[in-house]
Amino acid sequence: SVSSFLRIMEPSNTRINELVRSVKAYSDMDQSPVQEVDIHEGLESTLTMLNHRLKSVNVTREYDRTLPKLTVYGSELNQVWTNIIDNAVDAMDGKGRLWVRTRREGDRVKVEIADNGPGIPAEIQTRIFEPFFTTKGVGEGTGLGLDISYRIVVERHKGSIRVASQPGDTRFEVCLPIDDEL
Repeated sequence: SVSSFLRIMEPSNTRINELVRSVKAYSDMDQSPVQEVDIHEGLESTLTMLNHRLKSVNVTREYDRTLPKLTVYGSELNQVWTNIIDNAVDAMDGKGRLWVRTRREGDRVKVEIADNGPGIPAEIQTRIFEPFFTTKGVGEGTGLGLDISYRIVVERHKGSIRVASQPGDTRFEVCLPIDDEL
């Protein structure tokens, strides 16, 4: 019957609307280069955009919702979140646990993206932000994602990005200034 068909279609319609909203939020950040943004909106848009890769990943959000808005290049930060989360999913082979945390540290906002994958070997951790350095096979990665992320965070936003990794616990920490003029 029509009513049972509509009940079946409702979740799909809701999902499509959510995806359209996220694509709009993700891409609207390009409209003006520097914007005042809620860091959580960018993180959520990125997670929605990567939802197809997160099907077997348990995502835990630990957000400090009292954080102030930041004056940033929103679309560029979305690229940072995309690169880090995408790498984490690859490292976990598409299944595992991903944590996305935010908190204030003095005059900075810290965004931490962590996973429980195999970790980054200690001997290459100092090289992961180098251009063209990749641990992926030929044709799988360009080695530019983390280099670009480093440039966006450090050079464009006067922030910092670092990694701490051991098997079962890899954490990328991005710190961004709260009251900085870009």
